[in-house]
Amino acid sequence: MKRSFSKLLGTLVVTLGLSLTVVSGVAFAERAPMAPLPSPSGVDIPPSSVPANPNALASGTQAQSQPANPSIFTTANSDPYNYVSIPDKESSVLIQRSGQEWRLIRNGVITVYGGWLLAIAFFGIIATYTLKGPMKLHEPLSGVKIKRFSAFDRLVHWLMAFSFLALAFTGLLILYGKYFAMPLMGGVAYGSFLALCKNIHNFTGPLFTICIVIFFLLFAHKNIPSKGDVDWIMGFGGIFSGKHIPAGFFNFGEKFWFWFGMTFLGLVISASGFVLDMIVPFMSIEYTRGTMQIANIIHSSAAILMTAMAMGHIYIGTIGSQGSIDGMKTGYVDATWAKEHHELWYNKVNK
Repeated sequence: MKRSFSKLLGTLVVTLGLSLTVVSGVAFAERAPMAPLPSPSGVDIPPSSVPANPNALASGTQAQSQPANPSIFTTANSDPYNYVSIPDKESSVLIQRSGQEWRLIRNGVITVYGGWLLAIAFFGIIATYTLKGPMKLHEPLSGVKIKRFSAFDRLVHWLMAFSFLALAFTGLLILYGKYFAMPLMGGVAYGSFLALCKNIHNFTGPLFTICIVIFFLLFAHKNIPSKGDVDWIMGFGGIFSGKHIPAGFFNFGEKFWFWFGMTFLGLVISASGFVLDMIVPFMSIEYTRGTMQIANIIHSSAAILMTAMAMGHIYIGTIGSQGSIDGMKTGYVDATWAKEHHELWYNKVNK
């Protein structure tokens, strides 16, 4: 009993820490603090001050009549790249107009609404556990064990799980840390800490991607939609009725997580992360500021959505459902659990 309580206490401490991180991030997030400027670059150029013939600047007549004329910014503020004699093409762009738009999206949309999504998911799980408690089996454990996962299956799963947790925590600190960690730590200490988080994030990402690919190859054939999925969807998985609907090796909820959460979102996060790390293989990509900004928006949005979904997956697989974690912890599940949660698979195994 003491051991179970200590495990539960440890889980609550971790979730409380994540809660404080998310809530603090939302509380301190900038809600688009800088209003959109008249000009995307921040330079307001009155049309009347732009000369009809810019070449007049060369003769000096325009400069003499209007010495403070801002028309000199028209070229720097243009979309096309200017000419430079060095290999770095980015050096030819003096004012990148889309940078302001990216900052507003990153700090105004992704940070604020992403924080609310994570908070709703997290506190929704807390409310479910508090009001309903964990899902208990309707019959006592039989003591009969059925093998569900091999040692290699579990190795890949736990590598993927721990790499995901490392990426999630460091990613949240990169996104929200400046709102609560920097004021507490100070700029110098926070800069060093953030550099450490960024290195952990960058070097853990490829491991996460490899685990996704291997796990997909291992279990794609077990996640193919089947007839029983329709009954699971119509009954909402038995969440409201409390009745467990017969399912195969994986139920529809697990299949949805596999195809959309792990595979689709995981690969989108991985691909955009490779762009941000500038390590995209087999392709030639120009890592310009515009490319990085688009990759950052895609990466952050998909990562927040996957993290919110992963909270539900982690909850159901640990403290939310009795006996669920046994399969990935030991490789075996109790026959009572198998029959109650995956009856179609149980009947197939016991033929």
